[in-house]
Amino acid sequence: MELAQLSWPDAREALRRVRLALLPVGAIEQHGPHLPLGTDWYIASHIAREVAETDDRLLLPGIQVGVSEEHGQFWGTLTVSPEALREQAMALARSLAAHGLRRTVFVNGHGSNAAPLEEAARHLRAENVFAFVFNWWQSIASTLGTLFPDPTAHAGSIETSAMLVVRPELVRTERFDEASSADRWGSFVEGVLVGSDAADFTEPGNVGDPRLADEAKGRQLLSAACDSLRRFCAWLEERSEEELARRPHKP
Repeated sequence: MELAQLSWPDAREALRRVRLALLPVGAIEQHGPHLPLGTDWYIASHIAREVAETDDRLLLPGIQVGVSEEHGQFWGTLTVSPEALREQAMALARSLAAHGLRRTVFVNGHGSNAAPLEEAARHLRAENVFAFVFNWWQSIASTLGTLFPDPTAHAGSIETSAMLVVRPELVRTERFDEASSADRWGSFVEGVLVGSDAADFTEPGNVGDPRLADEAKGRQLLSAACDSLRRFCAWLEERSEEELARRPHKP
């Protein structure tokens, strides 16, 4: 169920009943000439919503803008600092905890969000508020490796396949040929990272070939991600707060 759609009496009942909440976290950043700026948000929120709706878990209003400084030279990209994302995620988890719901899963759709979200989770645990970061692409890494053996770091075949399912009307298939042939994220000299902005190594913004995208594979990867999130939520719901809490100081 979606928290924003509930009245406060209905929210009271929901917060007393459910065991955890899902908070989708995305980004508004360039995804090549063929995908929308909200790609990371659309994918993360789709996965979170599917699991919340089918499993009677609480879906929170998500965080659409993430840490996207590496895409800042491309028109329309929005970004916040890592500290800002960390503080917002912590504030939302604390708000829930004040109502008695102390377990939140950050359903993350963007790589640069991971570190500040994980830092937020560490800080919250010290307060006996239990938050965890679900990076969907890491959760199904073996599935992605089988479905997409081609290099596809950003706006390549993986994300394009997912968007052909989630928001197909926003995929500009006629622009696939304008995409970059870059197959590696970053610019390196002697193994040293010398260019970490997308503009350093990909003129149109993508890494990976969107022409290799496939809607059927997109359905497979999204299904795998939802199944993985469901399994994690089931594991989390079965844990006691004592099991989740920080270990005591060593004697």
